Amino acid sequence: MSETGAHAVSALFRDGRLTVVPRRAARREQVLRHLAETLFRPGVAYDEREVNEVLRTVHDDCAALRRYLVDDGWLERSADGTAYRRIR
Repeated sequence: MSETGAHAVSALFRDGRLTVVPRRAARREQVLRHLAETLFRPGVAYDEREVNEVLRTVHDDCAALRRYLVDDGWLERSADGTAYRRIR
């Protein structure tokens, strides 16, 4: 029986911090959705420093989380790499 929704995501957090970035794609997708929807507002431009600061509030490896969010289509990075936007 697989966990879904908020229960699956909450199991990966302790004291507001992400304890592990899941390896399984489906589980990681749940976490990325949660992070995108709770940490970033749609259409708002964030520079890389701002994205890193926000992601560091939940996990020390902000670069990996930022990369996953971009690669999985939650954040869009501008062509020159200076701005990020939540796109879904």
